[in-house]
Amino acid sequence: MFRTAHLGALALALAVLAGCVSPPPIQAPPRAAAEVPAVEPKQPSALELKLPPQSAPGAVAGAYDGLAAWKSAQLAPGREALGRSCNALGNRPAAEPLSDNAPWAGRVGDWRALCASLEAFDGGNESTRRAFESLTVPVEITDTWGASRLTGYFEPMIEARRSPEPGFTAPVPGLPPDLVQTGSGPMKRGPGGRLSAYPPRAEIEPDLALALGYAHPADVFFLQIQGSGRLRFPDGATVRASYAAHNGHPFKSTANWLIERGKIQRGEASMQGIRAWMDRVSAAEAREAMEANPRYVFFRVRPEGDASLGPVGAANIPLTALGSMAVDPAFHPLGVPYLVETNAPGLGGEWRGILVSQDTGGAIQGPVRGDIYFGSGNQAGDRAGTMNAPGRFWALLPRAAAKRLYRAAAEGASAPGHVQLAQLP
Repeated sequence: MFRTAHLGALALALAVLAGCVSPPPIQAPPRAAAEVPAVEPKQPSALELKLPPQSAPGAVAGAYDGLAAWKSAQLAPGREALGRSCNALGNRPAAEPLSDNAPWAGRVGDWRALCASLEAFDGGNESTRRAFESLTVPVEITDTWGASRLTGYFEPMIEARRSPEPGFTAPVPGLPPDLVQTGSGPMKRGPGGRLSAYPPRAEIEPDLALALGYAHPADVFFLQIQGSGRLRFPDGATVRASYAAHNGHPFKSTANWLIERGKIQRGEASMQGIRAWMDRVSAAEAREAMEANPRYVFFRVRPEGDASLGPVGAANIPLTALGSMAVDPAFHPLGVPYLVETNAPGLGGEWRGILVSQDTGGAIQGPVRGDIYFGSGNQAGDRAGTMNAPGRFWALLPRAAAKRLYRAAAEGASAPGHVQLAQLP
């Protein structure tokens, strides 16, 4: 999940955005991950922080020396992404936790030296490497029952039309006025203001007056899974379809539904494999598969802006291709750089690099669970579709934050947030 603002339905509302009304604040969706079969945890997960050995009591020098993944890590995209997160720290008080949910990541003030150092250096690989080695400590994140999984997502670029025509029959749904956000989640306002549960996908008839454009039904479906995208019209205009809301129903995997019914094999359970199946079968069969996922996402249109930037993620920051990652906010803070090691054809095989937690997603659950943002367009989508592999995470924490964890470990205390601590020998 952008995890994150994500792309999609855009066009007819450009006139509104160009007018005098200020656009509503960007809201990032609880985006679902790429369509991969779900794995049910054997038991509740807990996050464990594994601290590297100290060279002397209270010292953390040389923490990267034995870390093989660091030597060949791709640094530039992650450095760019972290620079945007550093800018977003703004005037937050230095003593404020970076995240209330994950106070183990330290305080805002702990991060300022690293941010200033990255800004001062030239941005090259070696200067970036020196900045991290001198100012941070790599702390491995593990799951107490050993699970890890990395998937990929991207910003779709969808061919769209301003009115329906053959091949472009599905409306990109704008936000309906009867959808009301309440403390219990999205609700439907009916006659007399009466509130009721919003209907599932199979029962929703999009208001065509609110359509942001029209596209192939499968393209609109996958746009809703990704959570946002870009719409490209025949006249060359391109706009972003940003997440606005969903109908309050849980995300259910179409891949699992198809596998369970023998319609595809597990090896076909990628976005590309599902789309290929939909292209082979009747429109009614494809619609039945889509309706197996009751969640339905609505969009609002936004100007494309800087085409080189990704959609806005949950951290309210534009995503960076192979520099941003969606994480589970129950375990992780936003804005933290992670050294990640994994393997996927779309990454060229074995891959190591810095990814910054700048997004979340509805299907991104667990301590060692990430969704890597691959970029915009079909090529990025093809690469993201290959990403479904285990991996390893190291949070690159400022020394001040790491030293507090060392003290807690020495005292036999739990880390802030009741995560487990382990100090490597």
